[in-house]
Amino acid sequence: MAQQHVKFTSNEGQQLSGILDMPDEAPRAFALFAHCFTCSKNLKAVGNISKSLNDAGIAILRFDFTGLGDSEGDFADTNFSSNVSDLLSAANYLKEKHQPPSMLIGHSLGGAAVLQAATDIPSVVAVATIGSPSAPAHVTAMLESNRDEIEITGQATVQLGGRPFLVKRQFLEDIERQALPESISKLRKALLVMHAPLDNVVGIDNASELFLHAKHPKSFISLDKADHLLSREEDSRYAGHVLAAWASRYLESNQPVGDELASDNADTIARTGANGFKTDIVSAGHKLTADEPANVGGTNAGPSPYGLLSAALASCTTMTLQMYAKRKKIDLISATVRVDHAKIHATDCEDCDTQAGKVDEFQRRLTLEGELTNEQRQRLLEIADMCPVHRTLHGEVKIKTELEA
Repeated sequence: MAQQHVKFTSNEGQQLSGILDMPDEAPRAFALFAHCFTCSKNLKAVGNISKSLNDAGIAILRFDFTGLGDSEGDFADTNFSSNVSDLLSAANYLKEKHQPPSMLIGHSLGGAAVLQAATDIPSVVAVATIGSPSAPAHVTAMLESNRDEIEITGQATVQLGGRPFLVKRQFLEDIERQALPESISKLRKALLVMHAPLDNVVGIDNASELFLHAKHPKSFISLDKADHLLSREEDSRYAGHVLAAWASRYLESNQPVGDELASDNADTIARTGANGFKTDIVSAGHKLTADEPANVGGTNAGPSPYGLLSAALASCTTMTLQMYAKRKKIDLISATVRVDHAKIHATDCEDCDTQAGKVDEFQRRLTLEGELTNEQRQRLLEIADMCPVHRTLHGEVKIKTELEA
């Protein structure tokens, strides 16, 4: 387990602080953890849960919401909606720097936040809550003694967990607008509800309400004898082990699938699971990944099929150029090919045989480095059209498909 301290920007421009717990091997998936109301990423129970997930090969990002812990911003200006927005920013960070999260975990009010955010993160296939309320407005009970002051004056300093926090009227107004049961019924992702029967902060009836509104697949785990904050180490470690075991049913593992495919006798084999478009490929014993961009429902975990086809054309071209240069003793230090693929209207193509519909166009740009004459450069340009993949794309291609048992 290796920890990386990270920073990313919220939608409001604040720098949010997080810890990315990475497993010792390449992670099979990434998860996001949302902490409880006024807590932080450094809660010991969160660290224990992260350790258990790391042991199962799952990387986990835990971060401080705006105005809490090491994150920038003023807590008084935050609310439940801003917490959900912070989660989306964290998911975007993972997408840009690593890979989109497949799993969301939320503790207490953080559980309500992940349930609300999950529908806006297409890559997520599994959501888990720990001691979460069935309605975000549950936390207003903690503010009841100061509620009149907040509503009359617009704000009040409230003692929460032994610490003073300034709470403004907008917090109450925002949290009472949330309709969590409606979000849960539209979740369409695997859900695990974990709750302690002896939880005296968020009663067990909240777990029943969450479970009632959720669609299958859904599961419930009783955290017997645990308190709300999972303050006993054995309780948080148990929660982590259960989370890891449950998630393994829904998270696709690259390594076992790759090993299984590698034992196949086919030249190239690809497998796509039921969740999204992420595809494991083994070609001549080499493991690859294909996917689609997020804007068409993928998770962008690898190049698209057309991206792989463009890569085949580009790599075949550079290999052919170097092969020719070596045979003709041409001083070609390196050959770089950039390929762009697009579908164009046939009517816009002057030298195409097809007259209707659309045509696939691959634009290839060559960069040649070395002490080359103009004549050599021109000849290498001609040789580029002789690469085998180029000829395949221009020639007659037959594809035969049969169904195996």
